[in-house]
Amino acid sequence: MDPTLSAVEVVFCSFPNASLTGKASLDPIGCFVEPEGLSLIISRQMAEAHGIAYSLVLQGITLNVHSSLEAVGLTAAVAGRLTQHGISANVVSAYYHDHVFVRVADADRALAVLVALQAEAAASRDGNRSGGC
Repeated sequence: MDPTLSAVEVVFCSFPNASLTGKASLDPIGCFVEPEGLSLIISRQMAEAHGIAYSLVLQGITLNVHSSLEAVGLTAAVAGRLTQHGISANVVSAYYHDHVFVRVADADRALAVLVALQAEAAASRDGNRSGGC
């Protein structure tokens, strides 16, 4: 997984009746068109500079493994493990990587949880290769 914590604080915001072209100057790191409007993930700094309302400040953790869009279980394993530690996760899968957004207050702890999950998975793989009958 090789999880990496971004130093940039981000926010999710929504713009009813807006287009991505009209909001491109906000330099979004993610977007999605929903019936209620255009949802963007932008830096907290950008939101504040433009007076854009938001409710929660997050940090992203990128899983630096090239995961297939057809992969089964990675998102569930990550979200499940974070849930066990009381950490809310907003997971966005992009073409090459999965990105997990967590509250800023939980970011360092979330990274530690994911590093431990990676270590457990590696140990399990290594244990399965150790031979046997």
